[in-house]
Amino acid sequence: MNKLSQTELMDLLPGVCAIALKAGEKIMEIYATDFDVALKDDASPVTEADTAAEAIIAPALASLEPGIPIVAEEAAAAGKAPQVGDGPFWLVDPLDGTKEFLNRNGEFTVNIGLIQDGEPVLGVVYAPALDTLYAGAQGAGATLKVGEEDAREIAVRPEPEDGLTIVASRRHGDPAVLEKFLSGRAVKETRNAGSSLKFCLLAAGEADLYPRFGRTMEWDTAAGHAVLLAAGGLVTTEEGAPLTYAKNAIFENPHFIGWGGVR
Repeated sequence: MNKLSQTELMDLLPGVCAIALKAGEKIMEIYATDFDVALKDDASPVTEADTAAEAIIAPALASLEPGIPIVAEEAAAAGKAPQVGDGPFWLVDPLDGTKEFLNRNGEFTVNIGLIQDGEPVLGVVYAPALDTLYAGAQGAGATLKVGEEDAREIAVRPEPEDGLTIVASRRHGDPAVLEKFLSGRAVKETRNAGSSLKFCLLAAGEADLYPRFGRTMEWDTAAGHAVLLAAGGLVTTEEGAPLTYAKNAIFENPHFIGWGGVR
């Protein structure tokens, strides 16, 4: 598959948004029931919503842009991740924040990201329980749409004079490592959030830093990373290099830091 131009990425974005919305509808149907929960080989939970959403997303992406490989979480967990080669490929987490889904706090998302040359160039993050859609593509900027409101452009904010707002995982990470990383920085508050919404809070100018010192997979981060890049932010490794994709056979990330307007 040849590299997609910025115009082609912009043309793809509405279709990807529609796919995420459709998957979100199915998730919410299941959310309203007494759904079953199973454990995967790594002991993480999986529900029928995860598998049902992926069954909607994967064929829809294949129809939208034939020929682009799709790496989706549940298929990958079953040993069915394709060889992505050097061309563009999709990274899909059909239900990011399954534990948030189980706890019914609304902070779970549908994540669809497109990778090109190791970089996320298009991303859609949809939080169906909040009816909130974040989208972004290289050259197109980033947008936020809540409910029936019109989509509005979003961007990272400059570093606030009264201190940083940090977003952190509600369930993962090492507080001591985080404290060491933040040493010397003025911190106003720390907010906990589930799933890839942490990237989106940076992208929308509602927070400033997202340090993640715990295990994540590439499908966890690709969509939110793309939205943050499109909004003017960055995601780097602890060493300061850009976080890239297709790094290894199991699509695992190192520790990373998401940056709003902080430099």
